[in-house]
Amino acid sequence: MTIEVLKSKIHRVTVTEADLDYIGSITIDEALMEAAGIIENERVEIYNITNGERFATYAIRGERGSGVIGINGAAAHKAMVGHLLIIAAYAQMTPEEAAVWHPTVIFPKENRI
Repeated sequence: MTIEVLKSKIHRVTVTEADLDYIGSITIDEALMEAAGIIENERVEIYNITNGERFATYAIRGERGSGVIGINGAAAHKAMVGHLLIIAAYAQMTPEEAAVWHPTVIFPKENRI
């Protein structure tokens, strides 16, 4: 048996762009992704602190050091420029692995490490 546990979290970043016409995903500054241990195309859960919306998508790499947090495609209806977000990724592991697991959680300042 495996359970799903928090693997990575980027806590309180601000949406810098929203593009309804993009094909989908969330664009995240590559430095933030690296610091949190999130890889490109990984499924992430988005928790919008500003309006309470929650949705899942996949991460794509944004320009390193840019601070970009871009909501793309239909998700742009759920988060707008200026909204505060939590971005979380989860992993499957056994209960024994989970008992000693420590997720990577980062707290960026102004969307930068």
